[in-house]
Amino acid sequence: MKPKILRMLQRKDLTKEQIVKDIIAGIIVAIIALPLSIALGISSGVSPEKGLITAIIAGFFISFLGGSRVQIGGPTGAFVVIVYGIIQNYGLEGLILATIMAGIILVIMGFLKLGSVIKFVPHPITVGFTSGIAITLLSTQIKDLLGLKINNVPAEFFEKWQSYLTNIHSFNLSTFLVGLGSLLIIVLWPRINKTIPGSLIALIIATLAVKFLNLPVETIGSRFGEISSSLPAPKLEIVDLNTIKELFKPAMTIAILAAIESLLSAVVADGMIGGKHDSNMELVAQGVANITSGLFGGIPATGAIARTAANVKNNGRSPIAGMVHAVTLLLIMIVLMPLAKLIPMTSLAAILIVVSYNMGEWSTFKSLLKAPKSDVTVLITTFLLTVIFDLVVAIEIGMIFAMCLFMKRVADTTKIKGMINEIRNLEDNDSSLNLDNIDDMVLVYEINGPFFFGIVHKFMDVMNEIKPSAEVLVLDMKNANALDASAIDALERLYHRCENYKIKLLLANIQPQPKKVLQKMGFLNLIGKNSIFDSKEDALEASLNIATNKPLNGQTAIA
Repeated sequence: MKPKILRMLQRKDLTKEQIVKDIIAGIIVAIIALPLSIALGISSGVSPEKGLITAIIAGFFISFLGGSRVQIGGPTGAFVVIVYGIIQNYGLEGLILATIMAGIILVIMGFLKLGSVIKFVPHPITVGFTSGIAITLLSTQIKDLLGLKINNVPAEFFEKWQSYLTNIHSFNLSTFLVGLGSLLIIVLWPRINKTIPGSLIALIIATLAVKFLNLPVETIGSRFGEISSSLPAPKLEIVDLNTIKELFKPAMTIAILAAIESLLSAVVADGMIGGKHDSNMELVAQGVANITSGLFGGIPATGAIARTAANVKNNGRSPIAGMVHAVTLLLIMIVLMPLAKLIPMTSLAAILIVVSYNMGEWSTFKSLLKAPKSDVTVLITTFLLTVIFDLVVAIEIGMIFAMCLFMKRVADTTKIKGMINEIRNLEDNDSSLNLDNIDDMVLVYEINGPFFFGIVHKFMDVMNEIKPSAEVLVLDMKNANALDASAIDALERLYHRCENYKIKLLLANIQPQPKKVLQKMGFLNLIGKNSIFDSKEDALEASLNIATNKPLNGQTAIA
């Protein structure tokens, strides 16, 4: 586990030409991140400079220590609803502590090498909660877009909309027109210039319009007053164990979302540059970034897909771009932050409405509705739970649904099949043997697919149909590549049942994983080595020998 910047230095991958490109890319990304960081900070329920502090501190460490060449970190839209809810319940001090705790959890996850575990989160779940967060983020911007006079907007989705409808009489036309104009500029500006972000142009035009036309529109200054333009000194409050216990769930929520979003962003970046990130080092970097962000009074941070993509498109190819982005934001904050108080709140709302639309994977969401019903169920459930409740509930229940439906699909593919005329089809059968009733005496079954707890009931239903008059039961396990404790319990029950009916149980073609488990749990010793065969043919010859009680090809019958 090494930060990507160290690996690149050791391999001498950094050239002067690339460093220049990275510096330019970092400056461009900083310009893009400036309005976003301010808007995300305010929408999260904190003062605007805290969004910038997060982008500066966390953004630097995510690039400096990260496992991706091009990842850009900072506050993201996915955290807005979560952070707002934490502040409502626990205050700013609670949020800071939860952010630091989340950072510690992420560092532990990285050192435990849990980065690869994230890949087991099904695609419908990530699309479901991402789209759900997009809807909830959009809903948080309605107040500022319409200029509604509401002192405390509820955190819950339906209560929030009820509050909007109740206070719709306070609608401010000037505020709405400025917000609508900002929205149109953001959407249409890329047709004119793709280098300078439309959000920055919208902020400048809207700010000038409100200032010189003296429009009755709420600004950052009218809401927050004077804004600090310097980094605060790091500090850590002394907390008791009960507070830590109370904040563990919010901290885990932040950690899970940060892990998923940052690694998804890194995967997207890999596809764009043809590289490969170190997921465990990335988690460590995300953890350190959130710890330091919390110490400086910032909010949670993670890898930002849009800013990372902008970095790649502007030829950023090393972590230097991300570090330059953080330093540039620091310089902007020191020089220009006092002017930020003139920015209209409705323009920031317009920026985040575009962010919410872009983060919602709507085309993917639509295509997934054509997927199998199980995937559609997981998608819709995760989406609705994210909107109605929160991310943790959505992921927990979504994962439970996904796992149950996956196990059902696997169980449906596993077949317990009885084989007919297997003995009669043996080559070199002794023609003198009486095989009239041999199919009733020797029963052959194949297990095709994983043999686990989800298939045990089907297995036992088939085995319960075995007649006591049989002499031998052969289980061919050639296609049973996996076996668990429930399957062994079923085999033990079958063995004792066969023992009661004086039926000889033989196993054939035991694969490596099942053989190892059967050995460790003592089943092979229980059944005996003379009941285990490397091939089905050997087991069938032994079965014929037992059923006819005569030697076959010079062998002694198994008693």
